[in-house]
Amino acid sequence: MFGLSELAIILIVVAAVLAVKKLPELTRSAGKSARILKSEARAARDADEPGTPRVIRGETVEREDPGTDTGPRG
Repeated sequence: MFGLSELAIILIVVAAVLAVKKLPELTRSAGKSARILKSEARAARDADEPGTPRVIRGETVEREDPGTDTGPRG
């Protein structure tokens, strides 16, 4: 008769054999999730420091001087 440890090893091997096709997709999504979590944690930490610029991917944002008036004149 099999013991608990042998059954656990057999179940792990069977799960690994059945999951071989999905493994690359699972690792890719886990990596994406880790990157998102890390960037959100960094953004939350940087939100506490008001003097640091935010980097938004794909956009260029220029800072304006606080004394410069950019509103409509009239």
